[in-house]
Amino acid sequence: MEVLFREFLKDYENKVVGLSRETALSYFNASISGKPEDYQHSSELQLRLSKIYTNKEDFAKLKSFRESGEVVEPLLKRQLELIYNSYAENQYEEKLLEEIIALSTKVEETFATYRANVNGKSLTDNQIDEILSESTNSIELEEAWKASKQIGALVEKDVIALVKKRNLAANQLGYRNYHEMSLLLSEQSAEEIEKLFDELDELTKNAFAKLKSEIDSFLCEKYSITAGQLMPWHYQDKFFQHGPKIYRVELDSYFKERDIEKLTKDYFDGIGLNIDDLISKSDLYEKEGKYQHAYCTDIDRRGDVRVVCNIKPTHRWMSTMLHEFGHAAYDKYINPTLPWSLRSHAHIFTTEAIAMMFGRFTSIPVWLKDVVGISNEETKKISSACFNSLRLEQLVFTRWVQVMYRFEKSMYENPDQDLNSLWWNLVEKYQLIKKPADRNCADWASKIHVALYPAYYHNYMLGELLASQLFDYITKNILEPGESLSFSQNKKVGEFLKTEFFAPGSSMNWRILVQKATKGPLSAKHYASQFVDF
Repeated sequence: MEVLFREFLKDYENKVVGLSRETALSYFNASISGKPEDYQHSSELQLRLSKIYTNKEDFAKLKSFRESGEVVEPLLKRQLELIYNSYAENQYEEKLLEEIIALSTKVEETFATYRANVNGKSLTDNQIDEILSESTNSIELEEAWKASKQIGALVEKDVIALVKKRNLAANQLGYRNYHEMSLLLSEQSAEEIEKLFDELDELTKNAFAKLKSEIDSFLCEKYSITAGQLMPWHYQDKFFQHGPKIYRVELDSYFKERDIEKLTKDYFDGIGLNIDDLISKSDLYEKEGKYQHAYCTDIDRRGDVRVVCNIKPTHRWMSTMLHEFGHAAYDKYINPTLPWSLRSHAHIFTTEAIAMMFGRFTSIPVWLKDVVGISNEETKKISSACFNSLRLEQLVFTRWVQVMYRFEKSMYENPDQDLNSLWWNLVEKYQLIKKPADRNCADWASKIHVALYPAYYHNYMLGELLASQLFDYITKNILEPGESLSFSQNKKVGEFLKTEFFAPGSSMNWRILVQKATKGPLSAKHYASQFVDF
């Protein structure tokens, strides 16, 4: 069976490797140009690639290899498991696959090219964010917030149709719904995720409620309103996934005159994770029609890794750059001698952990001192406010993820329910944000992840937990006493990450990777010690 599987692998890679590269490149180009024809080309390639995994004959072979128990060589066995999972989730009708890809592409193009309209003026996401962050006019804030949700009405029907099509596909494969299928085929247990999120709820709800009261007091004073008048648009973010700036530290001020791209490049180079080649192929600044968010893509699993950003000289975009190039460094430094199927991160949330660990640094004073160059005096001055700001950001995000995870899980369980009410019930419960009177809009559909990245968002929270666990391990076991917690210019950190965390790729299950790299299983205790029980 091992001999037969090796032959299968050769045929498989001949079909997949080149097409996978072409597909990734076409998506990168489409997200940069925003042109319908580029998105169409990307869709066609994605369909061709996906159809490979619908092949019933190939799946039957994989099933026989797997059930025989005779493929025992570790790397072969691991490839078999991952390839089997990739085929398993696509063993439904080809026509349905085509419909899902076409509809997903349509929705993605809508998001990429959408610009909010406020009083006849077209605004980018960055401009909406600026209004929500800077304005003190409640009318202007309300108009901007509501405008940011307009896209929900444009994509609502398509998103619900996508959910139902994905569920139909999962049903054809013997699963209750797409959400359940996605967890199982990504080597996660629905029970362990549920248990972890219930634990996180208990762990954070009291601390968040106390913090939320502090946030509300600050915002009431800022906007000269009462607590009863506070509405979603007063919280300085479209979804309250980022915390308002209630502490006296203006982190944006440290980046206004700085070259964000150079800071990113120099920092990673200093810790032994050179990314010059990755930056040279990336697209980092705003363009007409360009995708307005940020992402990292591994084009060929041979080192061609690219990032899309829309850099502005702000704290947010500095953090985003560290985040995305954390992803990129991970992909770059996976062992290139591994088989193609194993030259990827161990799991979605393990790469998120790296991205989040680096993204946090922009809120840590010692990093600002070592990398940006603020003075020792300034470092001491902002220390408390920076920690409080980071803690606020984490607690706010934790509660937001509760909304996302539970909404998505429930939506896939019953897409015909009143999703508008479900959304606001969860927002009110977990984020303690009041629903606007008589509002009955598809605000949930304005969040791009709900539409296009199903069964993904919970991995951000798992990534935060692992980021804390990795940071704790590095500071206690890799750094020497007295060495900076910013990791700046410390190549031992890069060496540890490359050899112990990046290099294995997906050659081992994420549980084994976490255990080996941090000497313990994934746990919330490190996160809690940083942000709850500090």
